[in-house]
Amino acid sequence: MNIRCGIVGLPNVGKSTLYNALTSATAAAENYPFCTIEPNVGVVPVSDPRLDRIAAIVRPERTVPAAMEFVDIAGLVAGASRGEGLGNRFLSHVRETKAIAHVVRCFESGDVVHVSGRVSPLDDIETIETELLLADLEQAERARDRAAKTAKAGDREARAREALMTRAHAHLAEGHPLRTLELGPEEAAMLASLSPLTAKPVLYVANVAEDGFGTNALAEAVEARAHAEGAAAVRVSAAVEAELGGLDEAERAEYLATIGIEEPGLARVVRAAGTLLGLQTFFTAGPKETRAWTLRRGSTAAQAAGVIHSDFERGFIRAEVVGYEDFVALGGEQGAKAAGRWRLEGRDYVVTEGDVMHFRFAV
Repeated sequence: MNIRCGIVGLPNVGKSTLYNALTSATAAAENYPFCTIEPNVGVVPVSDPRLDRIAAIVRPERTVPAAMEFVDIAGLVAGASRGEGLGNRFLSHVRETKAIAHVVRCFESGDVVHVSGRVSPLDDIETIETELLLADLEQAERARDRAAKTAKAGDREARAREALMTRAHAHLAEGHPLRTLELGPEEAAMLASLSPLTAKPVLYVANVAEDGFGTNALAEAVEARAHAEGAAAVRVSAAVEAELGGLDEAERAEYLATIGIEEPGLARVVRAAGTLLGLQTFFTAGPKETRAWTLRRGSTAAQAAGVIHSDFERGFIRAEVVGYEDFVALGGEQGAKAAGRWRLEGRDYVVTEGDVMHFRFAV
């Protein structure tokens, strides 16, 4: 799936440094506002030890992990919704993403300029959230007024749209993001057509110093806000991640142990982003290729086939399925078949996390 997660935040909070570490890219990461103007897009492989275990059994010619796209979007500032700091241009980049990773500075340093002159992560969050709210408020107002004109002619769909946009406008005017507005399925689809900014799920990335993984009042404030919103929060040190990028595996493990964390923060960011987007993983395993794929939780076998190729979904016949645990414990496909754990499923079978699947189709 083409899943894009936009990395946003105020200027100089560590967005581009984080992006560079995530993607091993070379996006500019200088100590001045608006260093990034055009969005950088990078594809990040999702580390999954289950894929390695499956590949060790199958011994394919190649192993392909699942991937996620991250977009490094230029720093937003107060007034972005009115075009300040090229705000309208930057907000349009945010609209093209499926979720938002909001990087917040949670460390003090005289060497890195803060755009507002002081480090206050909750104020930073409010600045960004306000600009997104104001942009959506203006969009909802225009959509409501357009629908109202059409509704006067007796257009039933226009009346429904007008009612929805009136509710959305009122919700935003009260300071609430659209992701907290209760919607029916048809209303959700109607609202989604506008790509509203505040309807996107949010992951707060608390950018801490190397010693910021223990007691850290700034990061704890961000985590408390995320919990209150039902959002997610991850602590990452962009500086540490940049350092890790230049180390081999043994050096990386030693360095992480030295600073008291178990795994790179980037692995947690990618995993949290996948959870935020409601994604799950299934696998295909064959002699030519063993691969991890992502799809939305609750998807059917036919939809999973469509993730691989549209022809697979259109001509779907059946899926051959075994759970990951059984596949590994029984030594692969032949062992699973001998033990009666290899089964046939129809197009409406709901895929579960870790399923190993083969698809039969005809076009």
